[in-house]
Formats: sequence, structure tokens, C-alpha cells
Amino acid sequence: MQTAEIRRRFLEHFEKRGHTVVPSASLVSPDPSLLFTVAGMVPFIPYLTGREPAPYPRATSVQKCVRTLDIEEVGKTTRHGTFFQMNGNFSFGDYFKAEAIQFAWELVTGSVEDGGLGLAADRIWPTVYLDDDEAFEAWQAYVPAERIQRRGKDDNYWSTGATGPAGPCSEIHYDRGPEYGPDGGPENDPAGDRFLEIWNLVFMQYERGDGEGKEFPILGELPRKNIDTGMGLERVAFLLQGVDNMYEIDEVAPVLRRAAELAGVTYGADHDADVRLRVVADHVRSGLMLMGDGVTPGNEGRGYILRRLLRRAVRAMRLLGVEDPALPQLLPVSRDAMSPSYPELAADFERISSVAYAEEEAFRRTLVAGTALLDTAVGQLRSSGTPQLSGAQAFQLHDTYGFPIDLTLEMAAEQGVSVDEAGFRALMTEQRDRARADARAKRSGGVDVSRFSELLAQHGPTDWRAYDTLRTESRVLGVVGDAEVAGTGELTRVVLDATPFYAESGGQVADAGHLVWDGGRAEVVDVQRPVKGLVAHQVRVLEGELREGAELAAEVDLEWRRSACQAHSGTHVVHAALRRVLGPQALQAGSYNRPGYLRLDFAWQGALTAQQRSDIEDVANAAVREDQAVRALWMTLPEARQFGALALFGETYGEQVRVVEIGGEWSRELCGGTHVRGSAQIGPLALTGESSVGSGSRRVEAVVGLEGFRYLARERDLVRQLSDLLKTPQDGLVERVSGMLARQRDAERELAELRGAQTLAAAGDLAAAAREVGGVQLVTGSPAGLSGGDLRGLALDVRGRLGAAPAAVVLASEADGKVALVAALTPGAQERGLSANDLLRAAAGPVGGRGGGKADVAQGGGTEPAGIPAALAAVEQAVAGGA
Repeated sequence: MQTAEIRRRFLEHFEKRGHTVVPSASLVSPDPSLLFTVAGMVPFIPYLTGREPAPYPRATSVQKCVRTLDIEEVGKTTRHGTFFQMNGNFSFGDYFKAEAIQFAWELVTGSVEDGGLGLAADRIWPTVYLDDDEAFEAWQAYVPAERIQRRGKDDNYWSTGATGPAGPCSEIHYDRGPEYGPDGGPENDPAGDRFLEIWNLVFMQYERGDGEGKEFPILGELPRKNIDTGMGLERVAFLLQGVDNMYEIDEVAPVLRRAAELAGVTYGADHDADVRLRVVADHVRSGLMLMGDGVTPGNEGRGYILRRLLRRAVRAMRLLGVEDPALPQLLPVSRDAMSPSYPELAADFERISSVAYAEEEAFRRTLVAGTALLDTAVGQLRSSGTPQLSGAQAFQLHDTYGFPIDLTLEMAAEQGVSVDEAGFRALMTEQRDRARADARAKRSGGVDVSRFSELLAQHGPTDWRAYDTLRTESRVLGVVGDAEVAGTGELTRVVLDATPFYAESGGQVADAGHLVWDGGRAEVVDVQRPVKGLVAHQVRVLEGELREGAELAAEVDLEWRRSACQAHSGTHVVHAALRRVLGPQALQAGSYNRPGYLRLDFAWQGALTAQQRSDIEDVANAAVREDQAVRALWMTLPEARQFGALALFGETYGEQVRVVEIGGEWSRELCGGTHVRGSAQIGPLALTGESSVGSGSRRVEAVVGLEGFRYLARERDLVRQLSDLLKTPQDGLVERVSGMLARQRDAERELAELRGAQTLAAAGDLAAAAREVGGVQLVTGSPAGLSGGDLRGLALDVRGRLGAAPAAVVLASEADGKVALVAALTPGAQERGLSANDLLRAAAGPVGGRGGGKADVAQGGGTEPAGIPAALAAVEQAVAGGA
């Protein structure tokens, strides 16, 4: 049975039993403490924990998940994988243990003809928690008591790891047969080779207290008991497909087979090759799914994980002997395997593949540069007698050059050097912690989030009115800061019962404005959502005192909001223009807009041409001129996708989503921002910049409205000033400036030729002035005004004129207050024990400099020109002593 078919049957089974089918959430987790969605229940946490009312009593989903904590183990065993799919069914205070067990049994053992999975009933072994008699009795309706095993907290008890919901769980294991291990059930098979766990049913029925690990008190029963189950789709797939592990199922094996074919190896014939093939198969699929959800390669966070996956796959192929680009051969195979379950991968493959192929090409270049750096570092370690590459050096290779740590470890080991991996991990942890702390501090203002959670629990969600009005009559529910009362000049955070202020999200900055109350006034400087459903205002008190319970007027600055709406609607217009000029693959990957300004990141390879920039600007301004209607619609996410709305990457959407359209189908995007009512209100739109923001990603910047007019006015004034300065009509400026530049280039060429002739003449004079020191012909000199490159050329010319005799040339030159140094030796001088490195070091001291090179040529510099005579004298002494 194909994996896509198992998926379909699971969803259909529970839909027939009253469950709402919920589409998989993005792999990009909305939780700031998580980079990715790591479990099937993550999207349902607010409902399971009671933070939000569930929009349905029962739900079912197949959730995409990524876990990368044990990425180094991938391939070494057949158990570890980074991407997986979790089938789940959920009850929010509706049914409980008996029904959950019944539903699971009916699917697992139901006949294939009736929509079940057809697993043998006599090979099912359930486990329950030690004292969970209710679950034990429920299972006895289907399985004899001797096949139901009771297990302890380590195996059959679930909690979040903090105070909150907890409860026993029941695992369903399948007996794969005696060829996989001894009999005796799951209790006798801790590795799970024979009795394979395929489904975990979690019964959330208790409130747990504080405690470490599995040791915590039970405070009582929950008022509403929930069900959360998870069935590993890949595990069930390899059972039903008659293969041994996830690497051999229909969604993974095609990539493995293609990689083996490219490498000319046979899977199963060599352990090391098998490990590399499994790494390739896993990482290519995981990379495909992450890019499908909008993640792009980068040097931190999710982008770094994706970069690491792709580069590990490419490196594994190179170790298998494949030198040509591998991803163009492998990624389409993974697309074909995964698109039956995720058809959007095929529809969006042009964008996905362009990102992946650019990343591989960049890594191929990185391998050359990084390998050279690593070789240099290893050479320095050997010369200093240090056997270990420091964590800081390994981190630099990762952070600056994108070298995965495993690649650094492997290549260092090949040269007999170890790596301070613990030091590297510590630096990585520091970097991640800083990024996460910055994100949390931005949302909460550095205030303990629990205070906001208390306000939400006490008063409920904020009555958020940003779409409807610029002014509300509000009451202060809480002042969250250093003190409960904020006085004049103080900065604090305020939660109101109702607010018209837009809280920063979706790339749009927060509104500005004021809070006004009897006897006081405060400026609103930032607005955030520290916890879901609650809006917090950072304010600076201008007059009076602000305290809890105060009645006040919350007023948004009209000009600020108007300009912010222009910028956000302008972002949508620019995005639509990009897709029309460049094609549908130019999909937004991020945006930022503030009053009068916008920037938009999009998937694209290479810089835009001047014509493309002009066309994008023209299309955008034509849409503005046509005054296309702008409207917002609410619908379900599936309805929005059918409607043609673009769901942008990195965003998390609820059951009901807001679609903003401009000109009907001309632009339709899921968006929670504020917008103009007609596109003409955006005003003039001018592109001001275009640049790269990473492999396969570009950024355009623009100004709109009054800022757009001012930008164009400055451009006009600049052209007029240039016209006046050059005494040339405006339409002749380009020709005039081009002519001036051509004449400048000619002059620079003539100057270079003159300088070259002078250098040749100087070389003859210097060679003629050679003197014998200790049996070596020594030339020293200090020609003025030469760069390091010119000085090196002069020194080599002089050395060439001295023939085969033992000779040394050391020159110093002052230019712009700096000193350039070069030492060049003939082979005869080297045979007498002299080294260009040693002579350069002798010269560098008196000029406050340093340098290095090889035995025949060395180069350096200094900062003290007054020391040049002493430097050349030191060279003469070194030659006399060394020769």
C-alpha cells in the first residue's frame, strides 16, 4: 500500500467518525521556542491546553514534521530521519479512552476492502500505564489480556514537561515476527525491533504540578479530558510495503536508488556507502519539504538547518564519487515521490529547484574556499604543535563559509587533527540563544510573559478594532513594567480592554499614536502581541500618571496609519508586478513595510536587469493609476487556496483566514495587515534599490505616497544640478558622463604605462646598486609612493636582473602614511640558509608591521614610515649574520 494511500485512508476513516479534517500546518512553527513543527499535536496545543476554545470537538490531520537534533545519526541507522509525517486524531472534551481505542482498532485491523489497513489482529500488542485499568478493560474487547502489557512512566505517561495537562498513554505495537527478535511482547523488546510501536494514544486527564523529568505530583483531574494520538506514517508504510525500514518505502527509496545509480554503487554492498546513500535520501526529501514551505538557505535559524541538510547531501554524493551537480538529478525524483500527497510541490517546483540548485552551486564554490582555509589552519596547528582545531575556528568555518561541523570534523580527521566540538557547540548555542532571546524580548519588551498570560486568563482576549476605527474608548487592564503606576517620562507597557492600534505582524510595523485620559497623556511607541490574543502597548507617559483601571481614549495617528496602509498595499502591488514581469516563481519570501517605505524579498536567481526593474515599476504604477478596488474577505484556508489566494511562507494561519485582494484576481494574498481602499490611494511608487539577500533570494525596496513623490523630486533636482554643472541638456547627460569616463580610463591607462616605464628604469638602477654582503648580492631601497602590488613587481624584476648568483632584494615604500614591504630571494640565497620570511620579519619590526609568505618571496606592511631606514639596516644585518 502506497504511503499516500495510507494517508488518505487515515483521514477518511476519522472523517467518517465525525472528525474535522485539518490540513497540515506549515513546517515553520509559530512557536518562538521551536524552529519547526516537531510533532503532530503542535498546531492543536492551544486547544489541548485550554488556552483557546477548540473550533471543533474532533479533528484529524496528517502533520508534516521535522526534527534535526540527531541529524548526525541520520544514515548511521535505519531508525533516524529528519522529515516525517504524523497521523493524528484529536478529541477536545468529546470522546475518551474507549472510543479512541475502538477507532484505532477499527482502522488498524479493518479489511483493506472496507478502507482499513488490514494488519493482522493477532499480532497487535497494546501497552497501557501501570494503573490505567480503564484503558486495559477497553483493550480487552479486542485483544486477550496476555497481549496487553502494563508499563511505567518512562514508556506510558505523557506530559508537556511543565505544569499543565498530563496523563497515561496507550501504545499500539505490531509483532513483525521471530526473525526480528525473541517473543515476549514490547516489555521484552526495548529496542522495538520486533514489536514495532506504530501508534500512541495519549489520554490527557490530569493536571500535573511542578517537578523534574517524570517525577511530578498530580494535582487533580482536568474538567475536560482530551485525546491526542500520533501514528508514524513512515513506520506503517514500511510495514505495509513489506520492507525493513523507512529508507525503503515508496517516498524515500527512489532517491536512494537514483543516488546509488549516479555513484555506481549497490545499496547493501558496503556499510559506508549505505550510510551516505541514506543521508542523501533523507536530506533531499527534508530539504524539498522545507523549501516547499518557504524556508530558504541561510546562516542562522531555519535557513541554517536547510543549508546544512542540502550541503550534507551534496557532500555525501561527493564522497560517493559524484563530482557533477547532484541535486538536479535527485530533487525531481523526490518531487515525484512526494507530490501524490503534496501536489503543491509539483506546482511550485520551479521556485524550489532554483533555490536548491543555487545553493549547491554556492556550496561547490565554498568547498574550494573553505578547504583552503581549513588546510591553512591545519598547517598552522602542526607548526605550533597544537593537535586540535579550536571551537572558534570551526565556528568561523560554519558561520562565514557555511561549512557544516560534520564536514569540518571529517576533513580535519583526514589530516590527523581533532576539533573542539564542544567549543563549537557552545558558540552555536550562544548564537541561537541570542536570536531567540531577541525575538522573545521584541514581543514582550523584556517583561516576563507570564504576566501577560495572567491578564489574558483574567480578562480574555483584547477587543482588537484596528480594521474598524482609529479611536476607541478603553480601560487599562494592566500596567506591566517596573511599577504598577507609570509617571511622566517613564516607559511602560499597557494592556487595554479594547484598542484601535495595529500590533506589529506580517511585516507591517506597529501603529503610532496616543493614549489620552483625564489629567494625562502618553505616546504609543510600539504595539506587540506578547501572547496570542493579547495586545500590549509600549508607551511613554508625557503628562500625569497611568495606572490600572484608568478610562482613556486610544487614538491612532491618522497620517501614520494612512502612510502604513499605502506601504502595505504597495507591497502587494509590487509582489503582483514581480510575478507578472518575472513569472510565478518570483514568490515573496518576506517583507517589511513602514509608513512610506517597503521592502520585499522574493525567490530569484541573479540581479534584475535595468529593463526588468523598469517593467516592474511600470506594472505597479499602472495598477495604482487604475484605482483598483481593495477589499478584505474572510474564509477557510482551503477556500482561500481554491480562491487563488497566495499563502505566504513563514506565516501561520488559523481556521478562518483573511484574504486581501486588489483588482480581483490581479492580486490575492492571505494578509492580516491594514490597507488602502483603492489602489490610487497608494500614490507614486518608486523602486529605490535591488540587491541579494542570500542564495536564490533577491530584495527590492520602494517608497510610496508622499515619500515616493519626494524621492522622485530629489532625483529630478539631482539631474538638474548635474545638467547645470556640466552645462549639458538633461537628455544629453548620459552621453556626456560616458565620454568623461572614457577619457578618464584613457588617462589612467597612460598613467599606468608611464608608471611601468618608471618601474623598469628603477629596477635597472636598483640592480646596478647591488652590493655584496656575506657572499650574497644584496639590494635594498625605498622607492616612494608604490602600492604593495607595484612594489612586489619591482622586487621580482630586480631579482630577475641579478641572474643565478645568490641574491636578496628587500624594498620598502611609503604611500599614504603606510609602509609596504617585499623580500625576494634567488635560489642561491636560499641555499645559503636565507629565507624571505626571515628578512621580512627583520624589516617589519622597525616599521611597526608584520607579514609573511614563502622562502623565496614574502610581503607585508607597517604603520611607521619613519622606521624605513632602520628596517633596511636590520635586513643588512640579518643577511650578514645568516649568510
